[in-house]
Amino acid sequence: MGTFLNSRQLLKVHRPPPCGSDSAFATKFAPLASSSSSCSGVGASHVAVMGLKLSKSSTGGSGGSIFRKTGESAHRGKAKVYGRQAQERVLEEEVPEVSEIQRPFKVFPGQAFPLGVSEIDNGINFAIFSQNATAVTLCLSLPQSGKAGRVDQELIELALDPHDNKTGDIWHICIEGVPRSNVLYGYRMDGPRGFNEGHRFDRNIVLIDPYAKLIEGRRFFGDTNHKLSKFLGTYDFDSLPFDWGEDYKLPNIPEKDLVIYEMNVRAFTADESSGLDSDIRGSYLGVIEKIPHLLELGVNAVELLPVFEFDEFEFQRRRNPRDHMINTWGYSTINFFAPMSRYASGGGGPVNASQEFKEMIKALHGAGIEVILDVVYNHTNEADDKNPYTTSFRGIDNKVYYMLDSNGHLLNFSGCGNTLNCNHPVVMELILDSLRHWVTEYHVDGFRFDLASVLCRGTDGSPLNAPPLIRAIAKDAMLSRCKIIAEPWDCGGLYLVGKFPNWDRWAEWNGKYRDDIRRFIKGDPGLKGSFATRLAGSADLYKVNKRKPYHSVNFVIAHDGFTLYDLVSYNFKHNDANGEGGNDGSNDNFSWNCGFEGETDDVKVKALRSRQMKNFHLALTVSQGVPMMLMGDEYGHSRYGNNNSYGHDTSLNHFQWTQLDARRKSHFRFFSEVIKFRQAHPQFCHEDFLSKNDVTWHEDNWDNLESKFLAFTLHDKNGGDIYLAFNAHDFFVQVAIPPPPKNRGWFRVVDTNLKSPDDFISEGVPGIGSTYNVAPYSSILFKAKP
Repeated sequence: MGTFLNSRQLLKVHRPPPCGSDSAFATKFAPLASSSSSCSGVGASHVAVMGLKLSKSSTGGSGGSIFRKTGESAHRGKAKVYGRQAQERVLEEEVPEVSEIQRPFKVFPGQAFPLGVSEIDNGINFAIFSQNATAVTLCLSLPQSGKAGRVDQELIELALDPHDNKTGDIWHICIEGVPRSNVLYGYRMDGPRGFNEGHRFDRNIVLIDPYAKLIEGRRFFGDTNHKLSKFLGTYDFDSLPFDWGEDYKLPNIPEKDLVIYEMNVRAFTADESSGLDSDIRGSYLGVIEKIPHLLELGVNAVELLPVFEFDEFEFQRRRNPRDHMINTWGYSTINFFAPMSRYASGGGGPVNASQEFKEMIKALHGAGIEVILDVVYNHTNEADDKNPYTTSFRGIDNKVYYMLDSNGHLLNFSGCGNTLNCNHPVVMELILDSLRHWVTEYHVDGFRFDLASVLCRGTDGSPLNAPPLIRAIAKDAMLSRCKIIAEPWDCGGLYLVGKFPNWDRWAEWNGKYRDDIRRFIKGDPGLKGSFATRLAGSADLYKVNKRKPYHSVNFVIAHDGFTLYDLVSYNFKHNDANGEGGNDGSNDNFSWNCGFEGETDDVKVKALRSRQMKNFHLALTVSQGVPMMLMGDEYGHSRYGNNNSYGHDTSLNHFQWTQLDARRKSHFRFFSEVIKFRQAHPQFCHEDFLSKNDVTWHEDNWDNLESKFLAFTLHDKNGGDIYLAFNAHDFFVQVAIPPPPKNRGWFRVVDTNLKSPDDFISEGVPGIGSTYNVAPYSSILFKAKP
């Protein structure tokens, strides 16, 4: 049986200060010696509460523990944490400010698995891994009437006994009588102080459980009144299972048929021009409202920029050149299991965020649209040793969770200050458990792994030929239905495009496709052969073992870099607004401004830019492999030359629905029609690489480096051949058109040189003769019809 005590059996004592510091005392409760305190081997350090009066202590932060002042007797002290000064308030023995806890509860030793919070027969079980911690304290904040988001409220602290509450390297405790939902929790960890041995323990900070399924923090995105809000885990065992519906089914779209739309949940509807209610804008529910737009565009998969919990104010926690920025992309994960709580509508908090995320998935699936998550397992939000932002892993067991050099310093292959130790067995299991959670709990259809080459490094950072994590993901039964896509490079120079360890399962963002398509379309010489190779599915990269054309995710534009409009409007990046003196963002954009840098009223320049955007889009949609486009390119969104806009929660990133309406009958119409044409014609979606029966290249001039014209025919066994030509010269090319199949004629479907609506005619325009004049910087598509 567990220990069960009432308030008369409790003695209030002070916690001793952390080793080597003058840190604040915190209030702690321990049972007096009595016959009941020894039940089931539960020691005196276990806590049972009934009607306790508790002091208010803060959850702490990267600068040390800050306790709420509760009376005139409070005084200030200084604490040194890894060489940083932290101002702290010290509570005296008197505790004037109190909160009445009405529920009694018992504690038991608990069990080691599953990690995180689980409901078992005896109550609520808490389990957390730390190989190197020597002391662990569970901190709880119980529900209070009328209060939400209580991350700065009072905590009950339960010190875990390493003899009773530890199995191997897992610390655990079970509590009976604690509420089944709306409880906030975290851990204080203490352990060795050897910085050069890789340890970063700091008992002043209340840390987030890596296995927390929900995270509570500030409730509204970008709320400056709570800029320094803390984050704690929470759980929900009261809500009924989500109703996916009797007719619900997964889309299960074959990989070869995907058309991916990369998008940001918040930015999609945050702008007032979305026409949505202010409580809905920028939320999961906002995405639901705009599903008709996705269907009209013709895409069948969305790739969501990170939706794991992150702190949008991370740049503003200290003075620095980027302290005006708000992280709107989300590549700075706090926790790998919890959906971003501030994407809930109306500041609804983490439980509502989880429910509404499921509503979004259900609605997208109902519309036949798959959901791929952009996941960041290469680093976390905790930054570097110079300016750490400790919220979880660093304080729980830095030596396990991060890659370190021989001096105990963080390795940085992510470009963000730290690198997750992905192929350590414990971290690998964390990542696998996270992926399984998103598949089983939220029904997502796939994952795109940010800087996935990091996942191919050993615990010392060296590249691995057969990374255990990459293999485990490929072979995992629960993930077998999922699309798994690698961004096959990292910031340490491990470039693996076409060489990513794959087990015939992994697809890749094809960076070489992006570069070669950009360079050919803008008119660089010597690219015709590479252009043809990319259009044909990049067999030079992926025709290995059992890999397929669809293992190449083709893109011209992605979230980082220029938008499509900016690609044809700027020769140089314009990133001054980012606060880094223009040193951030890529310098190798392979862009061309068509004769003028930035905005212009020049009619000829604007017409050329329009043609070029259509050329890029046509090339993307007719290529073998999986096309991916960026949100906003369907109307020509501009970031005004900023090619690294991660920190702007403004119209720079927000979808501009008014602009879409203005261009719906021209630019958007072309983009939508071309996508739908692709989906209606299997010639663009071959299961295998093209053979000589599938394509004819109308070319005998491959070695001419000055040639910038390419024409070819994709054959159809039923006679529905498709002829395409791309002219990247600055002059007209009169091309000989090959004879159509027997009893067929050529119909012009696309000519990007023509104005809307003549640039795309779905039924085609007949009367194509034996030659055709292809305009400068333009492309054409003919279809053979009876």
